[in-house]
Amino acid sequence: MPEIQIRPAAAPDIQTLLTLEHSSESDYVWQLDVRREASQVEASLREVRLPRSVPLIYPRSTEKLLEAWSKTNMLVALVANQPVAYLRMTDQLVPGTVWITDLVVGRAHRRKGIGSALVIAAHSWATQMSNRRAVLEMQSKNSAAVRLAQKLGYEFCGYNDQYYVTRDVALFFGRLL
Repeated sequence: MPEIQIRPAAAPDIQTLLTLEHSSESDYVWQLDVRREASQVEASLREVRLPRSVPLIYPRSTEKLLEAWSKTNMLVALVANQPVAYLRMTDQLVPGTVWITDLVVGRAHRRKGIGSALVIAAHSWATQMSNRRAVLEMQSKNSAAVRLAQKLGYEFCGYNDQYYVTRDVALFFGRLL
């Protein structure tokens, strides 16, 4: 694992972070089945292997990211003093909860523990800000993010159909801090 430094993002980091590869591919999708009956709603989530890899297009445009960065908190991960990943979060949506909306690791640095390190650093920030819970949001096609959430002790806690501008389903995973 490379030596990782994590710190709050600074204005000079933004242009470098925008150049990171935000998209990826997936061989799996988390399929959401919802059954509604008169007095109950039942939702189940299961991982389904796809017949071929599908592109996972990042659900936020560069312009939207730039606009959002000034209104939320960001952590940046550095390797050899270069920004290679970031996490964007806010504690203004739900009282007592930090909501992690973006987690991006540059392609060359994926699967090296950097995403986990950023989420764990977000937990520290959240507890310093008196939050008791963390929620991760992700696209249902993002099986790498779902696995990361599960590895870090998050549990499925909800969904929103057509949540993103890409019309993808958002999955929400939460945990107590």
